Amino acid sequence: MFEVPALTGARLRQARPAAWVIERADAVQTAEYRAIRRDVFVAEQGIFDADDSDRIDDDPRTIVLVCVDDVGQVLGGVRLAPAVEGRDIGWWTGSRLVVRRDARGAGGIGSALVREACATALQHGVLRFEATVQERNEPLFTHLGWRTWGRTEIGGAPHVRMRWPIDRIQQLVQATKNPLGALVGALRDDEPQALGGAGFVGDDGVPVPGSDVIAACDAILPAMVERDPEWAGWCAVLVNANDLSAMGAKPVGLLDAVAAPTASFARRIVGGLRSGADAWGIPILGGHTQLGAACALSVTALGRTKRPVPGGGGRVGDHLSLTVDLHGSWRRGFEGRQWDTTSARSGAELRELGALVRRARPAAAKDVSMGGIVGSAAMLAEASGTGLTIDVAAVPAPDDVSYGDWLTCFPGFGMLTADRPGRSRMGSSLAATAVVGTLHGGDEVRLRWPDGVETLAVGTPATGLGPARTV
Repeated sequence: MFEVPALTGARLRQARPAAWVIERADAVQTAEYRAIRRDVFVAEQGIFDADDSDRIDDDPRTIVLVCVDDVGQVLGGVRLAPAVEGRDIGWWTGSRLVVRRDARGAGGIGSALVREACATALQHGVLRFEATVQERNEPLFTHLGWRTWGRTEIGGAPHVRMRWPIDRIQQLVQATKNPLGALVGALRDDEPQALGGAGFVGDDGVPVPGSDVIAACDAILPAMVERDPEWAGWCAVLVNANDLSAMGAKPVGLLDAVAAPTASFARRIVGGLRSGADAWGIPILGGHTQLGAACALSVTALGRTKRPVPGGGGRVGDHLSLTVDLHGSWRRGFEGRQWDTTSARSGAELRELGALVRRARPAAAKDVSMGGIVGSAAMLAEASGTGLTIDVAAVPAPDDVSYGDWLTCFPGFGMLTADRPGRSRMGSSLAATAVVGTLHGGDEVRLRWPDGVETLAVGTPATGLGPARTV
Protein backbone atom coordinates (compact mmCIF):
# COMPACT_ATOMS: atom_id res chain seq x y z
CA MET A 1 0.00 0.00 0.00
CA PHE A 2 1.27 3.46 -0.86
CA GLU A 3 1.92 5.78 2.03
CA VAL A 4 -0.03 9.05 1.94
CA PRO A 5 1.90 11.58 4.05
CA ALA A 6 0.02 14.09 6.17
CA LEU A 7 0.22 17.79 5.42
CA THR A 8 -0.67 18.98 8.90
CA GLY A 9 -0.44 22.07 11.04
CA ALA A 10 -2.30 24.21 13.52
CA ARG A 11 -5.16 26.47 12.53
CA LEU A 12 -3.68 29.51 10.81
CA ARG A 13 -4.85 33.05 11.61
CA GLN A 14 -4.25 36.26 9.73
CA ALA A 15 -2.38 38.88 11.74
CA ARG A 16 -0.27 41.91 11.13
CA PRO A 17 2.47 41.20 8.57
CA ALA A 18 6.01 40.46 9.69
CA ALA A 19 9.26 40.57 7.76
CA TRP A 20 9.82 37.04 6.45
CA VAL A 21 10.55 35.20 3.23
CA ILE A 22 9.99 31.68 1.88
CA GLU A 23 13.11 29.90 0.63
CA ARG A 24 14.52 26.45 0.01
CA ALA A 25 16.08 25.14 3.21
CA ASP A 26 19.75 24.37 3.73
CA ALA A 27 20.91 21.65 6.15
CA VAL A 28 20.78 23.88 9.23
CA GLN A 29 17.33 25.23 8.38
CA THR A 30 16.07 21.71 7.71
CA ALA A 31 17.17 20.67 11.20
CA GLU A 32 15.32 23.66 12.69
CA TYR A 33 12.23 22.78 10.65
CA ARG A 34 12.25 19.21 11.97
CA ALA A 35 12.58 20.49 15.54
CA ILE A 36 9.47 22.65 15.03
CA ARG A 37 7.64 19.60 13.65
CA ARG A 38 8.46 17.56 16.75
CA ASP A 39 7.31 20.36 19.02
CA VAL A 40 3.97 20.74 17.21
CA PHE A 41 3.06 17.23 16.02
CA VAL A 42 4.45 15.27 19.01
CA ALA A 43 4.46 17.58 22.05
CA GLU A 44 1.53 19.88 21.25
CA GLN A 45 -0.89 17.82 19.14
CA GLY A 46 0.09 14.26 20.05
CA ILE A 47 -0.40 12.97 16.49
CA PHE A 48 2.86 11.02 16.76
CA ASP A 49 4.15 9.26 19.87
CA ALA A 50 7.81 10.24 19.85
CA ASP A 51 8.98 11.28 16.41
CA ASP A 52 7.28 12.27 13.16
CA SER A 53 10.25 11.38 10.92
CA ASP A 54 9.68 8.97 8.01
CA ARG A 55 11.28 7.78 4.76
CA ILE A 56 10.49 11.07 3.00
CA ASP A 57 12.93 12.86 5.29
CA ASP A 58 15.66 10.51 4.05
CA ASP A 59 14.73 10.73 0.37
CA PRO A 60 17.40 12.87 -1.40
CA ARG A 61 14.72 14.13 -3.79
CA THR A 62 12.73 15.76 -0.97
CA ILE A 63 12.55 19.55 -1.07
CA VAL A 64 12.07 21.49 2.17
CA LEU A 65 10.71 25.03 2.03
CA VAL A 66 11.01 27.23 5.10
CA CYS A 67 9.76 30.59 6.21
CA VAL A 68 12.64 32.65 7.62
CA ASP A 69 12.34 35.95 9.47
CA ASP A 70 14.60 38.98 9.09
CA VAL A 71 17.14 37.62 11.60
CA GLY A 72 17.34 34.16 10.05
CA GLN A 73 15.08 32.21 12.40
CA VAL A 74 12.90 29.49 10.88
CA LEU A 75 9.24 30.23 11.58
CA GLY A 76 7.76 27.24 9.78
CA GLY A 77 8.13 24.96 6.81
CA VAL A 78 6.74 22.33 4.48
CA ARG A 79 8.25 19.52 2.44
CA LEU A 80 7.39 18.03 -0.95
CA ALA A 81 8.70 14.91 -2.65
CA PRO A 82 7.88 12.20 -5.21
CA ALA A 83 5.09 9.99 -3.88
CA VAL A 84 6.73 6.70 -4.85
CA GLU A 85 10.23 5.37 -4.59
CA GLY A 86 12.23 4.71 -7.75
CA ARG A 87 11.53 6.60 -10.96
CA ASP A 88 9.88 10.00 -10.57
CA ILE A 89 6.67 9.80 -12.62
CA GLY A 90 5.35 13.28 -11.84
CA TRP A 91 3.28 12.33 -8.78
CA TRP A 92 4.37 14.30 -5.71
CA THR A 93 2.97 14.92 -2.25
CA GLY A 94 3.27 17.83 0.13
CA SER A 95 3.50 17.08 3.83
CA ARG A 96 4.40 18.23 7.34
CA LEU A 97 3.23 21.83 6.94
CA VAL A 98 4.00 23.47 10.27
CA VAL A 99 4.20 26.96 11.79
CA ARG A 100 6.08 27.61 15.02
CA ARG A 101 3.77 28.21 17.99
CA ASP A 102 4.90 31.78 18.59
CA ALA A 103 4.73 32.69 14.88
CA ARG A 104 1.12 31.79 14.14
CA GLY A 105 0.06 35.41 14.01
CA ALA A 106 2.78 36.45 11.59
CA GLY A 107 0.54 37.13 8.61
CA GLY A 108 -0.27 34.06 6.52
CA ILE A 109 2.89 31.96 6.78
CA GLY A 110 0.99 28.72 6.22
CA SER A 111 -0.76 30.00 3.09
CA ALA A 112 2.51 31.33 1.71
CA LEU A 113 4.24 27.99 2.26
CA VAL A 114 1.44 26.13 0.48
CA ARG A 115 1.52 28.51 -2.49
CA GLU A 116 5.29 28.17 -2.79
CA ALA A 117 5.02 24.38 -2.59
CA CYS A 118 2.54 24.43 -5.49
CA ALA A 119 4.81 26.67 -7.56
CA THR A 120 7.81 24.45 -6.81
CA ALA A 121 5.88 21.34 -7.86
CA LEU A 122 5.02 22.94 -11.20
CA GLN A 123 8.66 23.89 -11.73
CA HIS A 124 9.61 20.23 -11.31
CA GLY A 125 7.14 19.00 -13.92
CA VAL A 126 4.68 17.52 -11.43
CA LEU A 127 1.35 16.42 -12.91
CA ARG A 128 -0.33 15.15 -9.74
CA PHE A 129 0.26 17.03 -6.48
CA GLU A 130 -1.59 16.02 -3.32
CA ALA A 131 -1.59 16.35 0.42
CA THR A 132 -3.45 14.89 3.39
CA VAL A 133 -4.38 17.76 5.72
CA GLN A 134 -6.03 18.05 9.08
CA GLU A 135 -9.80 18.37 8.67
CA ARG A 136 -9.89 21.74 10.37
CA ASN A 137 -7.54 23.15 7.70
CA GLU A 138 -9.68 21.99 4.78
CA PRO A 139 -11.28 25.48 4.34
CA LEU A 140 -7.83 27.06 4.07
CA PHE A 141 -6.71 24.68 1.33
CA THR A 142 -10.05 25.02 -0.46
CA HIS A 143 -9.58 28.80 -0.41
CA LEU A 144 -6.12 28.29 -1.98
CA GLY A 145 -7.66 26.29 -4.85
CA TRP A 146 -7.18 22.71 -3.62
CA ARG A 147 -9.89 20.10 -4.14
CA THR A 148 -11.01 17.39 -1.73
CA TRP A 149 -10.98 13.80 -3.05
CA GLY A 150 -11.01 11.58 0.05
CA ARG A 151 -10.91 11.32 3.83
CA THR A 152 -8.83 9.30 6.30
CA GLU A 153 -7.42 9.31 9.85
CA ILE A 154 -3.83 9.84 10.99
CA GLY A 155 -2.89 9.40 14.62
CA GLY A 156 -6.58 9.23 15.49
CA ALA A 157 -7.21 12.68 14.02
CA PRO A 158 -9.53 13.20 11.00
CA HIS A 159 -7.70 14.22 7.82
CA VAL A 160 -8.75 15.18 4.29
CA ARG A 161 -7.06 14.08 1.09
CA MET A 162 -6.72 17.06 -1.21
CA ARG A 163 -5.31 17.66 -4.68
CA TRP A 164 -3.87 20.76 -6.31
CA PRO A 165 -5.40 20.91 -9.83
CA ILE A 166 -2.73 20.85 -12.54
CA ASP A 167 -4.05 21.26 -16.10
CA ARG A 168 -0.74 21.52 -17.96
CA ILE A 169 -1.68 18.89 -20.57
CA GLN A 170 -5.15 20.31 -21.15
CA GLN A 171 -3.72 23.81 -21.63
CA LEU A 172 -1.16 22.54 -24.15
CA VAL A 173 -3.83 20.75 -26.18
CA GLN A 174 -6.09 23.79 -26.11
CA ALA A 175 -3.25 26.04 -27.28
CA THR A 176 -1.90 23.82 -30.07
CA LYS A 177 -4.72 21.56 -31.30
CA ASN A 178 -8.15 22.57 -30.02
CA PRO A 179 -8.70 25.51 -32.44
CA LEU A 180 -8.43 23.23 -35.50
CA GLY A 181 -12.07 22.14 -35.55
CA ALA A 182 -13.40 25.71 -35.64
CA LEU A 183 -10.77 26.83 -38.17
CA VAL A 184 -10.90 24.07 -40.79
CA GLY A 185 -13.59 21.59 -39.70
CA ALA A 186 -16.16 22.93 -42.14
CA LEU A 187 -13.90 21.90 -45.04
CA ARG A 188 -15.01 18.31 -44.46
CA ASP A 189 -18.38 19.16 -46.00
CA ASP A 190 -16.99 20.90 -49.09
CA GLU A 191 -15.75 17.85 -50.99
CA PRO A 192 -15.58 14.09 -50.27
CA GLN A 193 -11.76 14.05 -50.25
CA ALA A 194 -11.36 17.18 -48.12
CA LEU A 195 -9.13 16.86 -45.05
CA GLY A 196 -8.04 13.39 -46.12
CA GLY A 197 -11.40 11.96 -47.06
CA ALA A 198 -13.25 9.02 -45.52
CA GLY A 199 -11.31 7.38 -42.72
CA PHE A 200 -8.37 9.81 -42.67
CA VAL A 201 -9.57 13.03 -41.05
CA GLY A 202 -7.01 14.52 -38.69
CA ASP A 203 -4.14 12.37 -39.96
CA ASP A 204 -0.51 13.42 -40.22
CA GLY A 205 -0.63 13.06 -44.01
CA VAL A 206 -3.38 12.72 -46.59
CA PRO A 207 -3.90 10.24 -49.44
CA VAL A 208 -3.85 12.02 -52.80
CA PRO A 209 -7.06 10.98 -54.61
CA GLY A 210 -6.62 8.45 -57.40
CA SER A 211 -3.05 7.54 -56.47
CA ASP A 212 -0.85 5.78 -53.92
CA VAL A 213 0.75 9.12 -52.98
CA ILE A 214 0.68 10.49 -49.43
CA ALA A 215 1.21 14.22 -48.95
CA ALA A 216 2.19 15.92 -45.69
CA CYS A 217 2.91 19.55 -44.89
CA ASP A 218 4.38 21.25 -41.85
CA ALA A 219 5.47 24.80 -41.07
CA ILE A 220 8.11 25.77 -38.52
CA LEU A 221 7.37 28.57 -36.05
CA PRO A 222 8.94 31.84 -37.28
CA ALA A 223 10.49 32.45 -33.84
CA MET A 224 12.32 29.13 -34.12
CA VAL A 225 13.53 29.97 -37.64
CA GLU A 226 14.87 33.31 -36.43
CA ARG A 227 16.55 31.79 -33.38
CA ASP A 228 18.20 28.75 -34.95
CA PRO A 229 17.78 28.65 -38.76
CA GLU A 230 19.88 25.53 -39.33
CA TRP A 231 17.97 23.60 -36.68
CA ALA A 232 14.68 24.87 -38.11
CA GLY A 233 15.63 23.50 -41.52
CA TRP A 234 16.57 20.13 -40.00
CA CYS A 235 13.30 19.99 -38.03
CA ALA A 236 11.25 20.82 -41.13
CA VAL A 237 12.52 17.58 -42.66
CA LEU A 238 12.19 15.69 -39.38
CA VAL A 239 8.52 16.47 -38.74
CA ASN A 240 7.52 15.71 -42.32
CA ALA A 241 9.47 12.44 -42.30
CA ASN A 242 7.60 11.53 -39.09
CA ASP A 243 4.27 12.38 -40.71
CA LEU A 244 4.94 10.09 -43.65
CA SER A 245 6.20 7.40 -41.29
CA ALA A 246 2.96 7.53 -39.28
CA MET A 247 1.02 6.88 -42.50
CA GLY A 248 3.21 3.89 -43.34
CA ALA A 249 4.50 5.68 -46.44
CA LYS A 250 7.97 5.54 -47.96
CA PRO A 251 9.30 9.09 -48.59
CA VAL A 252 9.95 10.10 -52.20
CA GLY A 253 10.53 13.88 -52.13
CA LEU A 254 10.23 17.29 -50.47
CA LEU A 255 9.09 20.75 -51.55
CA ASP A 256 10.15 23.75 -49.48
CA ALA A 257 8.98 27.34 -49.12
CA VAL A 258 11.59 29.60 -47.53
CA ALA A 259 11.36 33.29 -46.66
CA ALA A 260 14.19 35.27 -45.08
CA PRO A 261 15.34 38.89 -44.77
CA THR A 262 18.66 38.24 -46.57
CA ALA A 263 20.27 35.67 -48.84
CA SER A 264 22.81 34.76 -46.17
CA PHE A 265 20.06 34.00 -43.68
CA ALA A 266 18.13 31.97 -46.24
CA ARG A 267 21.34 30.03 -46.93
CA ARG A 268 21.45 28.93 -43.29
CA ILE A 269 17.87 27.66 -43.46
CA VAL A 270 18.55 25.81 -46.69
CA GLY A 271 21.71 24.34 -45.14
CA GLY A 272 19.58 22.76 -42.41
CA LEU A 273 17.12 21.48 -45.02
CA ARG A 274 19.91 19.92 -47.04
CA SER A 275 21.39 18.22 -43.99
CA GLY A 276 18.02 16.76 -43.05
CA ALA A 277 17.19 15.68 -46.59
CA ASP A 278 20.54 13.91 -46.86
CA ALA A 279 20.12 12.19 -43.48
CA TRP A 280 16.66 10.83 -44.27
CA GLY A 281 17.52 10.18 -47.92
CA ILE A 282 14.69 12.33 -49.26
CA PRO A 283 15.47 14.56 -52.27
CA ILE A 284 14.39 18.20 -52.30
CA LEU A 285 12.42 18.36 -55.55
CA GLY A 286 11.84 22.10 -55.65
CA GLY A 287 9.99 24.89 -53.89
CA HIS A 288 9.94 28.65 -53.50
CA THR A 289 12.35 31.19 -51.98
CA GLN A 290 11.43 34.74 -50.93
CA LEU A 291 14.06 37.27 -49.84
CA GLY A 292 13.52 40.61 -48.12
CA ALA A 293 10.72 39.13 -46.03
CA ALA A 294 10.13 37.99 -42.46
CA CYS A 295 11.41 34.51 -41.65
CA ALA A 296 9.12 31.66 -42.65
CA LEU A 297 9.62 28.01 -43.47
CA SER A 298 7.20 25.39 -44.71
CA VAL A 299 7.91 21.96 -46.20
CA THR A 300 5.66 19.55 -48.08
CA ALA A 301 6.62 15.90 -48.17
CA LEU A 302 5.49 13.24 -50.63
CA GLY A 303 5.53 9.50 -49.98
CA ARG A 304 3.97 6.34 -51.38
CA THR A 305 2.01 3.45 -49.96
CA LYS A 306 -0.83 1.32 -51.24
CA ARG A 307 -2.18 0.83 -47.72
CA PRO A 308 -1.99 4.03 -45.65
CA VAL A 309 -2.29 3.60 -41.89
CA PRO A 310 -5.04 5.83 -40.46
CA GLY A 311 -4.67 7.82 -37.29
CA GLY A 312 -8.32 7.09 -36.54
CA GLY A 313 -8.14 3.33 -36.97
CA GLY A 314 -8.34 2.44 -33.29
CA ARG A 315 -11.28 0.66 -31.68
CA VAL A 316 -12.62 0.30 -28.16
CA GLY A 317 -10.47 -2.27 -26.39
CA ASP A 318 -7.33 -1.65 -28.44
CA HIS A 319 -4.02 -1.25 -26.65
CA LEU A 320 -2.12 1.98 -27.22
CA SER A 321 1.65 1.54 -27.61
CA LEU A 322 4.40 4.13 -27.64
CA THR A 323 7.63 3.62 -29.56
CA VAL A 324 10.08 6.38 -28.69
CA ASP A 325 13.79 7.04 -29.14
CA LEU A 326 15.21 7.76 -25.68
CA HIS A 327 18.67 8.51 -27.07
CA GLY A 328 19.79 12.14 -26.94
CA SER A 329 19.16 15.14 -24.71
CA TRP A 330 17.28 18.43 -24.56
CA ARG A 331 18.07 20.67 -27.51
CA ARG A 332 20.07 23.61 -26.22
CA GLY A 333 17.83 26.65 -26.02
CA PHE A 334 14.69 24.50 -26.12
CA GLU A 335 15.05 22.67 -22.79
CA GLY A 336 11.84 21.08 -21.62
CA ARG A 337 10.24 21.46 -25.06
CA GLN A 338 12.37 19.65 -27.66
CA TRP A 339 14.19 16.38 -27.03
CA ASP A 340 16.85 15.98 -29.71
CA THR A 341 17.22 12.32 -30.62
CA THR A 342 17.94 12.78 -34.29
CA SER A 343 20.98 14.99 -34.79
CA ALA A 344 23.34 12.34 -33.42
CA ARG A 345 21.72 9.44 -35.31
CA SER A 346 23.14 8.16 -38.58
CA GLY A 347 21.08 8.35 -41.74
CA ALA A 348 20.65 4.57 -41.69
CA GLU A 349 19.28 4.73 -38.14
CA LEU A 350 16.85 7.52 -39.00
CA ARG A 351 15.56 5.61 -41.98
CA GLU A 352 15.22 2.45 -39.87
CA LEU A 353 13.02 4.29 -37.38
CA GLY A 354 11.01 5.81 -40.21
CA ALA A 355 10.18 2.36 -41.58
CA LEU A 356 8.75 0.90 -38.36
CA VAL A 357 5.08 1.68 -39.02
CA ARG A 358 5.43 0.65 -42.65
CA ARG A 359 6.59 -2.80 -41.56
CA ALA A 360 4.32 -3.24 -38.53
CA ARG A 361 1.04 -2.16 -40.17
CA PRO A 362 -0.81 -1.26 -36.92
CA ALA A 363 -4.52 -0.50 -36.92
CA ALA A 364 -3.78 3.17 -36.16
CA ALA A 365 -0.69 5.35 -35.87
CA LYS A 366 0.06 8.93 -34.84
CA ASP A 367 3.45 10.56 -34.49
CA VAL A 368 4.07 12.57 -31.33
CA SER A 369 4.01 16.22 -32.29
CA MET A 370 3.44 19.60 -30.63
CA GLY A 371 0.73 18.18 -28.37
CA GLY A 372 3.28 15.94 -26.68
CA ILE A 373 2.77 12.26 -25.90
CA VAL A 374 -0.58 12.69 -24.15
CA GLY A 375 -1.94 15.38 -26.47
CA SER A 376 -1.04 13.37 -29.57
CA ALA A 377 -2.61 10.27 -28.03
CA ALA A 378 -5.76 12.34 -27.44
CA MET A 379 -5.82 13.13 -31.18
CA LEU A 380 -5.57 9.42 -32.05
CA ALA A 381 -8.41 8.64 -29.65
CA GLU A 382 -10.62 11.44 -30.99
CA ALA A 383 -10.10 10.34 -34.59
CA SER A 384 -10.91 6.77 -33.52
CA GLY A 385 -14.09 7.89 -31.76
CA THR A 386 -12.93 6.63 -28.36
CA GLY A 387 -11.69 7.70 -24.97
CA LEU A 388 -8.29 6.72 -23.61
CA THR A 389 -6.63 5.86 -20.32
CA ILE A 390 -2.82 6.08 -20.13
CA ASP A 391 -0.84 4.21 -17.47
CA VAL A 392 1.64 6.89 -16.41
CA ALA A 393 4.25 4.50 -15.02
CA ALA A 394 4.30 2.48 -18.27
CA VAL A 395 5.48 5.39 -20.45
CA PRO A 396 9.13 4.95 -21.50
CA ALA A 397 11.18 8.00 -20.55
CA PRO A 398 14.86 9.00 -20.33
CA ASP A 399 16.49 8.98 -16.91
CA ASP A 400 16.49 12.21 -14.86
CA VAL A 401 13.99 14.04 -17.07
CA SER A 402 10.99 15.86 -15.62
CA TYR A 403 7.96 13.70 -16.35
CA GLY A 404 5.73 16.68 -16.97
CA ASP A 405 8.19 17.97 -19.56
CA TRP A 406 8.53 14.53 -21.14
CA LEU A 407 4.79 13.97 -21.55
CA THR A 408 4.32 17.40 -23.15
CA CYS A 409 7.48 17.86 -25.26
CA PHE A 410 8.32 17.07 -28.87
CA PRO A 411 10.48 13.94 -28.44
CA GLY A 412 12.23 13.80 -31.83
CA PHE A 413 10.97 10.38 -32.82
CA GLY A 414 7.89 9.13 -31.00
CA MET A 415 5.17 6.99 -32.57
CA LEU A 416 1.82 6.06 -30.99
CA THR A 417 0.11 2.97 -32.39
CA ALA A 418 -3.14 1.16 -31.61
CA ASP A 419 -3.84 -2.54 -32.10
CA ARG A 420 -5.87 -5.35 -30.60
CA PRO A 421 -4.33 -6.58 -27.31
CA GLY A 422 -1.16 -8.56 -27.96
CA ARG A 423 -1.04 -7.60 -31.64
CA SER A 424 1.49 -4.75 -31.56
CA ARG A 425 4.34 -5.43 -33.97
CA MET A 426 6.31 -2.25 -33.36
CA GLY A 427 9.86 -2.68 -32.14
CA SER A 428 13.44 -1.63 -32.81
CA SER A 429 16.78 -1.78 -31.01
CA LEU A 430 16.94 1.99 -31.56
CA ALA A 431 13.80 2.77 -29.56
CA ALA A 432 11.78 1.66 -26.54
CA THR A 433 8.30 0.24 -27.13
CA ALA A 434 5.68 -0.29 -24.42
CA VAL A 435 1.93 -0.67 -24.10
CA VAL A 436 0.95 2.54 -22.34
CA GLY A 437 -2.83 2.62 -22.40
CA THR A 438 -6.21 1.34 -23.57
CA LEU A 439 -8.88 2.83 -25.83
CA HIS A 440 -12.38 2.74 -24.34
CA GLY A 441 -15.79 4.31 -24.64
CA GLY A 442 -16.37 8.00 -24.02
CA ASP A 443 -14.14 10.85 -25.10
CA GLU A 444 -11.97 11.72 -22.08
CA VAL A 445 -8.24 11.10 -21.84
CA ARG A 446 -7.26 10.08 -18.33
CA LEU A 447 -4.02 9.25 -16.53
CA ARG A 448 -3.92 6.13 -14.37
CA TRP A 449 -1.43 6.19 -11.48
CA PRO A 450 0.24 3.28 -9.64
CA ASP A 451 -2.28 3.47 -6.77
CA GLY A 452 -5.15 2.95 -9.23
CA VAL A 453 -6.34 6.56 -9.03
CA GLU A 454 -7.21 8.20 -12.36
CA THR A 455 -6.92 11.92 -13.06
CA LEU A 456 -8.27 13.87 -16.02
CA ALA A 457 -5.67 14.90 -18.60
CA VAL A 458 -7.80 16.07 -21.55
CA GLY A 459 -11.50 16.58 -20.92
CA THR A 460 -12.52 17.95 -24.31
CA PRO A 461 -11.96 16.65 -27.88
CA ALA A 462 -8.38 17.37 -28.84
CA THR A 463 -9.08 19.08 -32.16
CA GLY A 464 -12.85 19.30 -32.54
CA LEU A 465 -12.58 17.60 -35.95
CA GLY A 466 -14.34 14.55 -34.54
CA PRO A 467 -14.01 10.89 -35.51
CA ALA A 468 -12.70 9.96 -38.95
CA ARG A 469 -15.53 8.87 -41.21
CA THR A 470 -15.40 5.28 -42.31
CA VAL A 471 -15.57 4.31 -45.97
